[in-house]
Parts: sequence; structure tokens; C-alpha cells
Amino acid sequence: MTSPTHRFPRLIRFAAQACIAFSRWISPNYMEPQGSIAFSTVGLPQYGFDVFSVPVPSNLDAAAAEHLTDRRHTDGRSVNFNGQFIDEGDAVAFVSERSGSARIYRSDSADHAPELLAGISDSLFHDRPTVRNGLVFFVSAHERPAEPFKSWSAVYSTRIDTGERFRLTPAGFADMSPAISLSGELVAVASYGSASWKGDFHELATEIVVFRPSDPSRRFVICDHGGWPTWAGESTLFFHRKAEDGWWSIYRADITAELENAGGPDAARRITPPGVHAFTPAAAHDGKRIAVATRKKGTIYRHIELFDLESEKFYPITERINPNLHHYNPFFSPESGFLGFHRFRGESSGGDSVVPHLQPVRSPVNGIRMLRLHGSFPAFSPHGKFIAMNGDFLTWPGLLVVRSDGFKRWTLLKEPSAFYTAWSPTEKGVIYTSLGPIFHSAKATVQIARITFDPADLDDESPAGEVKTELKVLTRADAGNNAFAACSPDGRHLVFRSGRSGHKNLYIVDAVEGEYGAGGARRLTEGEWIDTMPAWSPDGELIAFSSNRHDPSNTDAFGIYLVWPDGTGLRRVYVAGPEGSAEAARERINHVCFSPDSQWLVFTANLSAVTAEPVSMPNHFQPYGDLHICRLDGSGLTRLTFNGYENGTPAWGPLGGPLPDLGSLSLLRQDDDAGEKLRGQFDEPLWITCDI
Repeated sequence: MTSPTHRFPRLIRFAAQACIAFSRWISPNYMEPQGSIAFSTVGLPQYGFDVFSVPVPSNLDAAAAEHLTDRRHTDGRSVNFNGQFIDEGDAVAFVSERSGSARIYRSDSADHAPELLAGISDSLFHDRPTVRNGLVFFVSAHERPAEPFKSWSAVYSTRIDTGERFRLTPAGFADMSPAISLSGELVAVASYGSASWKGDFHELATEIVVFRPSDPSRRFVICDHGGWPTWAGESTLFFHRKAEDGWWSIYRADITAELENAGGPDAARRITPPGVHAFTPAAAHDGKRIAVATRKKGTIYRHIELFDLESEKFYPITERINPNLHHYNPFFSPESGFLGFHRFRGESSGGDSVVPHLQPVRSPVNGIRMLRLHGSFPAFSPHGKFIAMNGDFLTWPGLLVVRSDGFKRWTLLKEPSAFYTAWSPTEKGVIYTSLGPIFHSAKATVQIARITFDPADLDDESPAGEVKTELKVLTRADAGNNAFAACSPDGRHLVFRSGRSGHKNLYIVDAVEGEYGAGGARRLTEGEWIDTMPAWSPDGELIAFSSNRHDPSNTDAFGIYLVWPDGTGLRRVYVAGPEGSAEAARERINHVCFSPDSQWLVFTANLSAVTAEPVSMPNHFQPYGDLHICRLDGSGLTRLTFNGYENGTPAWGPLGGPLPDLGSLSLLRQDDDAGEKLRGQFDEPLWITCDI
């Protein structure tokens, strides 16, 4: 039973919170989230993709292929991918991130800037464009489904001359990877139908569906297992799926005039043999060849090959041109005279050659400025002028600071073993980080460190480079895995996650002396589950964290929890559905932090499912990766990022000054302070390479 002496402070707290809530309610701007959100995207800053093509050899023997030279169609600005020929010449439609979101462009020459081809003004995601008969067919994710855990992706068409738009995917359905027949009379898609996302990521549980654009509501399921369809003529479909023997392979289905599978339900025939991964097919118009991306034993690169359907032999193409580069998602010209794909443009090619420290990203919320960070785990300085961040945990420096306009960066710790950052709200020259291996067991040795430096070393006149620091370890070496520290707004305490009990729970220590101080480490949460990644609200009232305490047996079932700093008032923030619902049980939410006014939360979550087929992209580690915000009661849920990548580790800071328009990154020199050399370093999906 709570004594009156303990109850009284709580009554004061409740009264204070009620006053704060009322004052915010009467404020005209309290409802609107404000500030800057910095976040990381796995791999994307290094992609440097451009669209290329080669003439298709008339003779497919190795000698002929050796003389191939690829031609670039896009201008080297930003990231350009998933192209399709508009004609038999130079013109291609493609997706580019150059405007801060994925939009559709047309390019007639790599020497000229492309033109915006078509799209939806309120959409932050477009994919897989195809031009047929004056129409652009594409994927967009601008319409929110009625339920969580459904993909937002749907297929649309837009008239190029008038901009008139049509949704071809029925309401409540999700379609990806559209393929348009040469006549434009048929569309094939990889479809989830009306089903909720099942949580699949390595291989999506999609069907191959065919319909006519003139009557998109009449849909015909050709195969209940497959993705990335492509047309040969008007009656043959090729697509990929993972075969029972574990190899990604290409399959063929023949379609009747009634748009049914001529061989019966799911009677597709396997085309490519086991022993090689083959995916993202493109069919020649005459149906004699298909182009595929392959991943073979003995090479670490994905390459484009032609597969002759009569001889059933592979003929390498890109391996003979650029053997040490990945190549993605082939496509043929209408008469199959040219074969296109996208790849890293190379370090010395024309175009953007520098990866900026910060890149503006289009935001769906007017009051929020979004910045993609070339790093991870950002933290804003007290007044928002700087952002602390980590490198890649392998080769980059472990702790860095970048100016919030993106034009200067300093190194505080060179060792790459540091991860997570928290800037003291009261001390300009104090940053906290974790030292040791990331995402390891509860007993792994990871320690919280306090990094002190002279703020004058970050003045506008100070050169970029290394900054002298003092490092003080705040946790015991024998205390297990201590990480993810967050500082109280008065700068006096740290909350962090520790595995010292054998389970990962939250503790609080003095921000200067750590657990070596008089109070030691005070336990905040306790249980045989995982409580992790805490964040202290700027008003000091709450600590937010991620936990699977509602289902400790499931290490994927993380939800948002709030607790008072004294350990009382624990409650869960239900985002996907109410307590006890199936939707709430499926939440996988991490990297939670507060808005500057303490009224909103930003986090990364699986709520919006997937928007593109993961096998078509470089490696992404987790089956979620879009940023969302909500109020402290779970209302106001808003999706912030829209792409096929993994976005995470957000930090929410003050709005700060305007971010300069970086324009074309090619204007930056390698010796500029705004970025570093583009190297195109990214890997194949680990769940593909582990099978070889």
C-alpha cells in the first residue's frame, strides 16, 4: 500500500502534468510536430547508381560478348535506378532520388538533365515506370491502407499529355513490380491481394496477377507464388521465385486469351537450373531469351546474363564489362536490341562523386525537416547546431560530429567500436557513447563512456579533423552489456540498458561519475525480457523505451513503453491496435525518441510493411525500416519515410537554421568539408549469399 508521504508527490506530479497538458491544448501550435529529424538509411548514400545499357549481341558466344561496352543513360546525379526503355534508342524512364524522394524522370542523354516525367505530387515513393501508348505505368505509395501491416504500394497510370491519373490496383489491395505487355493491353503484377503483410521479407508471399488496364477490377491469378513478372509477347509470362531446393529461379506461365494460366492453377514451369540464383527477369519481345540477374558460386557480385531458352545456357554480359561491380534489374528495349540495367557509376565517372554528410529528404509533415545522415545513431547538440553520430562500426571512426548545415565534420573517436550517441542537454562539450560490439548478448562487455572536449574546437573557424577528447568509462567492465545511454534534461543522470542481471533491463546512474558514484546503478526496470534503447523526454517527465515484455519469448515483438524516472507509471503506447489485439502483438518498434516539446515520438517500425521486392536491392538487415511518428497516447500515427530501404536510428532536434541546397553533389570537391568520396561499397543480401 502506498503511504501518504509517497502519494503526495505523485499528486503534485499529476497536477503539474494536467497544467502542462492544458497549456499545450490552448496553444494553437501544440498539435503540430516541429523540428528536425536526422536518420540513417542502410547503404543508400553509397549506392551512386546510374542506368546503363549494352547492345544485345547477335552472336552470344563469349568472344562476341568480350567486346561489349556499356553506355550511360543518366547524368550521374543522385541515385538512379529501375529504368525502362521508352523507345529503341536513347530514351529511358527511370526512378531518381535527386529531389529528396523517389520520382520518375525521362532521360534522352547522359549529357543533359532529365525531365520529370510523371507522378503524383503528394507521393514520396515511385517505382518501376513503364511508358506505353502515351501512358506512364508505375508504383506509388501515397494512399494509406485502412489497416496497419498492409503494403502501401499500388499500381497507377498517368497520361503524359494531360496528367490525368488512374489507380489500377483495387482499393484495399497491394501490388508491386508491374510489367506492361508490348501492346500496353495487359498488366502483370506481384500482388499481395487484400491480405495483410505476413512479415515475410526475404521472399515475399506474392501472387502473379494479370488484368487489363481498361478493366482493372477483373483480376486473374496466374500463379500463387512468384514475383517480378515480365512479358514475352502477349501470352507468356516469366517471373522469379525461390524453388523448393533453395535456389532463386525463373519460371514460365502461358496465358490463354481469357487471361488464365493455360496449364492450370500454379502450373508454371521452371526455366533456370539449380546451382545458380537467378532473379528479376526481363524477357525479349520474341520470347527466345530472357535477361536475369544472377548470383553464382565463385563470385561476390551480382551480374546480368542472357539465358537462351532453346539451348538453356547462360551467356555472361556485365561480368565481361565490369567484373567487380554489382548489376541490378535488367530490361530490354522494345525490339530487344538493347539490354539495360543499373549499377554503381564508378569512382571516376562524371556526376556526383561526393557523399554529403547530410542530405535533405522530402517530408510529409510541413513542420518537420528531415535529414539523411551519412552515419548512424545521431544526437543533436543542446542548441541544434551540431549532430553527433557513429560510423559503420567496422572501418569508420567511432564518434564524429557534423555541423547541422552539413558542411563540416570532426572526428572525436577514431576507434570504430563506438555506437550510439547522446549529447548532454546542459554541456556543449559532453557526448555519451557505448564502447564494444553492437547487438551482442547480455554478458558481452560493452561500456558507457563520457566523452569530453572543448566546444571551441567546433567553432566556425576551427578546421575539420580530429578533436582532442577525454574519455571516462562510467560502467564496470564486469557489468555485462551496457549501451544506449540517454541523458536527463538537467544533465545529472543517464538511463541506459544493461545486461548485468542476465537480462537486458534499464538502469540509471550519475552522468558524471557513473556507477562509481555514491548512488551506484539504480535499477529502473526488471524482468526476463528485453528493455532497450531508452530516451528521456526533454521535459524530464518520462522515459520511453522499446521492450518485448508483453511477449518475452518473441525477440521480434517490440513495442513502445513509457515510465516515470522513479520507475512508476509504466504503460505501453499502442500504435497498431488496442491492447490485446492481433495488430498490437505484431508491432516491431525500435529507436524511439521524443520531439523537442515532449509531445510526440519518432521511431522505426514494421507498420507499413514493404514497398518493393527486397531481392531486387542490395542488402538490408531487418524486415522493417520506415520512420513513423505518433503522440504519447499512440494517436496521430504518421509515416515519414517512403522507400524500399531500411531507415532507422532517428534523432529529433530543434529546427535550427536552413539547410543549404546541396544541388548536384558533383559541385563538391573531394577536399570539401561537406562530404567524402563516393565509393559504391555495398553488399548482396546476406540471406542470398548464405545459401551459396
